[in-house]
Amino acid sequence: ESTPPLRLAVVCCSNQNRSMEVHRVLSKRGFSVRSFGTGTIVKLPGPVPDKPNVYDFRTTYDQMYHDLLRKDRHLYTQNGVLHMLERNKRIKPRPERFQSCRDEFDLIITCEERVYDQVVEDMHSREQVTCQPVHVINVDIEDNPEEATVGAFLICKLCQCLQRTADMENDIDGVLLEFEAKSGKTFLHTVCFY
Repeated sequence: ESTPPLRLAVVCCSNQNRSMEVHRVLSKRGFSVRSFGTGTIVKLPGPVPDKPNVYDFRTTYDQMYHDLLRKDRHLYTQNGVLHMLERNKRIKPRPERFQSCRDEFDLIITCEERVYDQVVEDMHSREQVTCQPVHVINVDIEDNPEEATVGAFLICKLCQCLQRTADMENDIDGVLLEFEAKSGKTFLHTVCFY
């Protein structure tokens, strides 16, 4: 019998670049996936590094797109932000905050250590209800479009391997070791409970 599809969540800071590229790739491969950010606000690159464009999580990708188009079409076309927002609005209407979601997942993948810590901290602060385990894995991805694409394919391969295991609880450590050896990356991994 085939194992039920894994319920996946992928999380970065602002639910813009890394988590959305992984969301896109996993969706195309038929996975049941949702994406999130852990930040209190959504940040997008601005005219200079210390002046990001800041939005609320309730702002739609379309609203952000038109705001940046109005501010400086040339700059935000050049740096790829408009292109990224175009992709994002094809996937879902707006960014979502992980801490506001009460759905259960089998696997939560984070894209940087700080986000991993925030997810684990949030899971530990919740009241345990069903005692269902969820594996939280961190795969470090640099926050730029090229690395997001590379990272998305690595995460997709990892999810395909885990989906094929007969017993994820027992096989996950072996699969992660194999992936660490192949990719040269170190993956943080912990189990939390709902």
